[in-house]
Order: sequence, then structure tokens, then C-alpha cells
Amino acid sequence: MFAGLPLTFITPWILAALALLPVIWWLLRLTPPRPREIRFPPTRLLLGIDQHEQTPQRSPWWLTLLRLMLAALLIIALAGPIWRSPEPVQTQDGVLWVLIDNGWTSAKAWDAQTGAAEQILTSAEQEGRPLLFAATAEGPGQAFAPEAATAALEKLRALQPRPYPPQRAELSIGLRKAAQSNPPGAIIWLSDGVRSSGAFVRDLAAIAGDAPITVFTGLDTPMGLKDLRNDAEALSLTVVRHPDQKLGTANIRALDLKGLVLGEVPASFTAGATETEARFELPTELRNDIARVEISGEAAAGAVQLVDDSWRRRTVGLISGQSGDLDQPLLSPVYYLERALLPFSDIRRPRVSDIAEAVPSLIDQGISVLVLADVGRLPDTTTEMLRDWIRNGGTLVRFAGPKTAGGSDDLIPVRLRAGDRSLGGSLSWKQPQHLADFPEGSPFAGLKTPEEVTVTRQVLAEPTSDLPDRTWAMLEDGTPLVTASQVGAGTLVLFHVTADSSWSNLPLSGVFLNMLRRVLSVSNVVAASESPEDGSSTTSVLPPLRLLDGFGRFGSPPVEVTPVSAIAFQQAAASRRTPPGLYGTEDGFRALNLMEKEDELAPLDLSLLGGNASETPYPATDPLDLRSAFFTLAFLLMIADAIAVFLLAGGLGRVGLRGHGSSAAVAVMIGAALLLGPALGPADAQSASSDLDALESTLDTRLAYVLTGNPEIDDASAAGLSGLSQFLSERTALEPGSPNGLNIDSDELAFYSLLYWPIDPAADKPDDRTIARIDTFMRNGGTILFDTRDHISASASGFSSTPATLKLREILEDLDVPPLEPVPPDHVLTKAFYLLDTFPGRYATSPLWVESLEEITARGDRPVRAGDGVSPILITGNDFAAAWAITNTGEFMYPTVPNNPVQRDYAFRSGVNIVMYSLTGNYKADQVHIPALLERLGQ
Repeated sequence: MFAGLPLTFITPWILAALALLPVIWWLLRLTPPRPREIRFPPTRLLLGIDQHEQTPQRSPWWLTLLRLMLAALLIIALAGPIWRSPEPVQTQDGVLWVLIDNGWTSAKAWDAQTGAAEQILTSAEQEGRPLLFAATAEGPGQAFAPEAATAALEKLRALQPRPYPPQRAELSIGLRKAAQSNPPGAIIWLSDGVRSSGAFVRDLAAIAGDAPITVFTGLDTPMGLKDLRNDAEALSLTVVRHPDQKLGTANIRALDLKGLVLGEVPASFTAGATETEARFELPTELRNDIARVEISGEAAAGAVQLVDDSWRRRTVGLISGQSGDLDQPLLSPVYYLERALLPFSDIRRPRVSDIAEAVPSLIDQGISVLVLADVGRLPDTTTEMLRDWIRNGGTLVRFAGPKTAGGSDDLIPVRLRAGDRSLGGSLSWKQPQHLADFPEGSPFAGLKTPEEVTVTRQVLAEPTSDLPDRTWAMLEDGTPLVTASQVGAGTLVLFHVTADSSWSNLPLSGVFLNMLRRVLSVSNVVAASESPEDGSSTTSVLPPLRLLDGFGRFGSPPVEVTPVSAIAFQQAAASRRTPPGLYGTEDGFRALNLMEKEDELAPLDLSLLGGNASETPYPATDPLDLRSAFFTLAFLLMIADAIAVFLLAGGLGRVGLRGHGSSAAVAVMIGAALLLGPALGPADAQSASSDLDALESTLDTRLAYVLTGNPEIDDASAAGLSGLSQFLSERTALEPGSPNGLNIDSDELAFYSLLYWPIDPAADKPDDRTIARIDTFMRNGGTILFDTRDHISASASGFSSTPATLKLREILEDLDVPPLEPVPPDHVLTKAFYLLDTFPGRYATSPLWVESLEEITARGDRPVRAGDGVSPILITGNDFAAAWAITNTGEFMYPTVPNNPVQRDYAFRSGVNIVMYSLTGNYKADQVHIPALLERLGQ
């Protein structure tokens, strides 16, 4: 710090030059200014000889002071002043170790964390010090070896928060080996402030030895969501916060698959509490549409809970074949089933007892699962209706009983023997059987089988070759307890015991509830056991579909993430190998969430690091480099000095007579403009000189858009064309410069081949002079892409009468617009770079209108119908700029409608085709002339 202020210098020894200021003052006082020159014509010799001023012997005091200030500013600027520089970290000689946490808990304050890391690495680079850089969420595959600070800075800039907690313990072995060959001189740990296992802290203390350890703490930890529950009244979950979190409230949102908000509830923490509950008390139908629950403002993977079909409440129909249900309702199978299914499903019971009428009425109510308790043979018409319902995705669950043992229909997964089997009776040699462990291919895999559950009666299945594959649960003697098979998109499930306690005490146990929950969870989703047409079972594999990144955004799966078996997925936890997200296919997927029920955000415990450790907070503000400011002030004083010398040498009255002096003044002003230009912001530099824009536009190919005066529309256009320019640089040989916003009334249009014009209904109509400029631009080969951004629906009669369309018609009524038509299938635009049959933007329903082409008879040797030239006008309503718009961090600014990644990719491809079409014209059509040209050239 400098004189009690938060001011430091990179090279403070240069400040010693300030001691030379008295010498400079002495030299400046003795240096007279340039003598004043006076024209001496003979005719004025006698008139003005007694009136001229004398030249002073020394420089004026104010000019000397100005030059002293200029010298002082240059010396201070060269010393490298830094405002609020970070406190120096205690280090020793040797390799500097820098460890950084990059789990999901770092996402909210990632900029602050990487900013502190960049300061440390930059300081090491200036000192020329080697360092070892490692990130705790990147796993043990990192190179634990010293490297230059520049290489570490490149790694830091490419680093991103991971969608799982930092796996610090995985680094212990690699760090120990690195310490043997390169012991640390100091260790700096940029932590996220959240506790993991204590093993890493102990290992780090042992590895450091006598080296000092500095731990950065105090990041703003994001809140998390866990323990999602969908009960009869509401969808509820638990909101978790760090003990150091100061915010006492959170806003929880529920969204559907399209990103539309279905509900929003507040969650408040009591004083000192780290957990609270949020509840969405919505109708079941609306809750079943929820696909994502998130905390508003918390851009972190842990602040998101994904919802798949397994979490949605099923509508279950119950039908019992026993007549005593009304006489003794508490002993009926339906009572047991209702008590078991009610916590996670909605129950529907028929109003009539006739099964032929009850089944259709339940199906009409939209049930997902139908449970039949000891219903023997079904009517033929009911059987056919149920078979069609199952093929379309329904799940039929049947429980055995006396009626089932006496014979059944063909809606059962296996063939049954006549009669039932009694265990443990006076006439039976067999004792009651316990449950065996559930097979690995069963949806019940992973459930614990309680020892107290026994079965005294059951219906037996005929032994067949496919019986083991269709068995989901069995007894200790190997006989099936639950069997199932696939019928089309649905499932047939049979419990070989009753739903009440007459044949077994299974309905009285907790495992019965979990088994029913698993049965409902595999209905209408990717099943854990999928059977082909022949009935054999195969193990299902869930490929990664859409995964979350550390900020809680959906993205494409990384190549290192492999498919997960459906059985292993039930026990999977979010990690580097299985990041949170959606696994499966678009037709059916399962959600893997980050936080589990027992997870918490506990503070980091540093007591095991020992006495060599110190804790320091992250910098509250970034350091400010003042060198550019001091150099700018020095240059301004230099200009003032030049102006003073110019005035002392004769003033403005002699500009026309003193060509040499005026050239020097002009040179000073030009130098000031060139040096001050980079110091100004991009927008200021752009508006300062249209000539500079013209020069840049001639040197680089640039996309351009029309400034509407509406900040929201103009920002979207700028971001959209920036995103399209980046996409062009990555996918094509074209590397366009930064896009330029044009004032359609005054800026030159001739430098651009394509002009994007978003229509603002509130904008004024261009005047006649501007219309003439636009018409000239289009006649001279330019193309204007008009975008009404209003989701236009194509119709035979043209455009719909929206405000934006009416404004477009008002603009075009004075222009020489050719006849238009939607892009035909054989137009050059469909194959200018990508092969396309549609041109979507943020919306996908509006056609792209181009100049109508004369009908030409199709010929086999001509691949396209278009003639030479480019359409001067393109019109769409799909809001291209919003689909292309990206932020500085690479995020998309606006969702597509519908929110589909494929639509956004095709929007970028449409933009590439439009740019290539405007730049190259109809070159695809000219390819048909290649044989004739080669023949003419003699090749």
C-alpha cells in the first residue's frame, strides 16, 4: 500500500526518478521558448518597429509546471500503479502449488474465484516462478508436474465448473508422487468453502510439510435442491443453503419441457436453519407436466432438480374380483392396495361392479396402470380392449387368488398351473418360504428383502425356457413370486400371491410399497427389462441424452460419458463418470439429479491443516491497473504543451502563413486521435469516425444490421450477428469481422453484401431520401433480410396482418420490390452450404420469402432452377437474430420455440446459407457449365 491508500506499484524502484524533477525544473527554467518570428516587409518597417513585443528570456512558470507534471505522470505510469492490489501470499522458495475447486458449488462465484487465481498466476509469471496447477473436479488424470505460469493460465481460462462436487480425495495419490520429486514451496488452495471428506485435508497437511498453506475462503455458495417428493397433495422438495449464506429466502420455479413456468413458490429459512421445504400445490395434471425445478438466480447444477416419468404421479385404476369387499372393507385386497399406492399415485375405482363396464370407464379416465386383484377370466371384449390399451403403453398388474388359481385368460405374462400351492400346512412337507434376493435384471434390484416376509400359498408357473427372463422376484426355492412380460409398449405384471394377507404377509411389509413404486416407475418410461417380440428379456442401456453443466444448463453429452445400464442407473450418483442430466432417448428417459437426500452444504473444516495454514478471504474487488490512465493523462499534457508552444510561437493568426508549424500541430492532433482511440470503448471508437468504419469494412467482410433505436432489438441483432459470425468462423473458411450497426439514414451501405433489418412496429417510416438509398443498395447487388420477428404463419394469401407486417408493408410500398415466393425446394438457398429444406429461427413456422423466379422446364443436366443473380430481398418472421444471439460467456440469450437444440442448429445453418448466398450468388448453378468450360479449354 502507498501512504495509507490501496495503491501499489509493479516496479516501485522507478519512482526514484521523481528525485530528478528539480533537475528537470532547472533545465526547463533555463530553456527559453522559441523566438517569435515577424514578417519584415519593407513597407511596414517604420510602422511597427516600436510596437513589437520582446521575447522572454525564460519559459513561463505555468509551462514549466505543466512539463514537470508531465514528467511525473510518465514516471508514475512506468512504475505500474495498481489500485487495490491483492495482499501478498506467504510463500517460500520452490515450486508454487495452486489448487482450485471447480465443482458445482463454485459456479455462482466462478468469476471471483478465477479472478483470484489469475492474479496469483500472473504474479508467478512476472516472477518467472514454476508452479503446479490442479483442479479438484478434474480427477486423477491431470499432469501433476511443474509448468510455466503461462501454461497454467491457459488451463485456467479453459476451466469450467463441473456438475458434481469436487473430488478432492482423488488427487491425494498424484499430489504425493509430485511432492517426492518437486516438494512445494507453498500451497495455495482456492476453495469453494464446502466440506467434503477430511482425508484430503489431512493428506494436504502431510504433503505440505513445512511449506505454508494459504486457503482462500468466503465464496458465495449457491443453494441446492434435494429430496424431491410427489405426494397426493403437492410436489415438494428441500432447499439447502450453506451456513454462511446470508440470504434467507429463495424463489423456486417449476418448468415444463418447453421451459414455460408452471408454478413459482417462495422458500424462507428460519434463523440459523440450513434447510427448508418448498411445495407446489398444483393439480395432478399440471404437476405431471413439470420437467425441471430450479432456484431462480442460482446458476448451478445443484440448484436444479430434473423430473422424469418415474416422479410423475400415475393414475391407477383398482378392480377387485372379491365380493366381500363391501362387507369387510378393511380386510379386502383393495384396501391394502389403496394404502400402498396412495402416497405416490391417484386412485380411481369404478362406480359399477360389472367388469365389462368398469374397465372401459377407467380407461376413459386416462389411467396409466390398472390393478386387478384376484380377477379370474375376463370377458372377451374386455380382453381385446385391455390388450390394445397395453400395446399403447398401459401397465396391467394382476394379483393371484382363488379365482386366478382356478383358471385365467391369456392376459398373463406366463402360463400357470391349475390350482395353487400350499406351504406350511398340516398336509404339506414344505415350510413357508422367504423371499430370495431380487435378480439383477429386475426393476426390484437393489431393494432389501426382509427376513420376516413369508409366503404360505402361491400360484405356480409352468416351467418354460423363458421363465427365468420373465421373473422379477422369486422365493428361496426358486419358484416365481412376480413375473412380467412386454406387450407392445406396455407391460403385463403378475404377483403370484394375493394383494391381502391371506396368502402371505408381503402386503404388510415396507418392501411391498417399494415394489409397487418400482412397478409404477417403469410404466410408460424406459423399462429396466425390455422384451422383444418373442418375449425374451434383454438388459436395457440408457445412453446420455442431455446433461447439465456446472451452471445448471443443458448441453450435449461429453464423449467421455458412456451409457449406463438401467440396473446400475438405479444406484447411480452424480459424478465425473455419470454427470447429472437425462439418460435414455427422446421417447423415454430417466433423470439423474445431483443432490441426494442426505447431502448437505457444510462449511470447510481447516483444523486438520495444522499451524502452517492460514485462511484469507477472496478479494472483494478486482485490482485496477492505473497505467493506461496515467499514460493517457501524460499524453493529454503533451498535447497541451504542444498547443502552448504553438501559441507562444505566433498563435492561430499565422496558421496559413506557417506551413511547417501547422503541419506539426496537425501531426500532434492525428497522433492524439490514434492513441486515444484504443483507450475509448468500442462503441465510442465506432461512433467517433465513420471513415474508420469504412476502412475496417473494406478490409474485412462484416455482417451488418439496421439500428432501430429500440435497445432491446438492437442488442439482440448485435448479439445474433456476433453469434452467426462466430459460427461462420468455426464451420466455414469465412472469418468475418465484428458486426456493424448501421444508421439506415446516413451510414454508407455499399460496403456490405447482406443487411439484416429487424422490423420495429413502433419505428418511423424512412423518408424518401432513405428509401432512395435503400433502393440503390438493392439495385446494385445488395441483399436485405427483413425480419418481422412475429412468428408469421405461411398462407396462400401472403402475410398475416400483424403490426410488424403492416410496418414492413409501409416500408416496401415505395420500393421497387420484385414478386416474392417462399424458397422453392430446388433454390440455391437450400444448398448454398448446407442442404436444407426449411429455414427456422427462434420460430419455425414462417417461410423464407425470396424473389420469384421464372418457371423453367426442369432439365436433367441442371441441378437448380434459379438463374444468375441474388434476390435483393429476403423476408421472414422467424426472428433469426434471437436464435443466433449469444452472450459474452457463450450462452444462448433466447430459447427457441419450441425449445429444441436441433432447431437452433438449423437456424445457424440457415444463416450460413443466407450469408454464402449473398456473397457468392448462384455459383452452385454454374457448376453445370464445368464440362463445357473444360471442353472449351481442351481438358
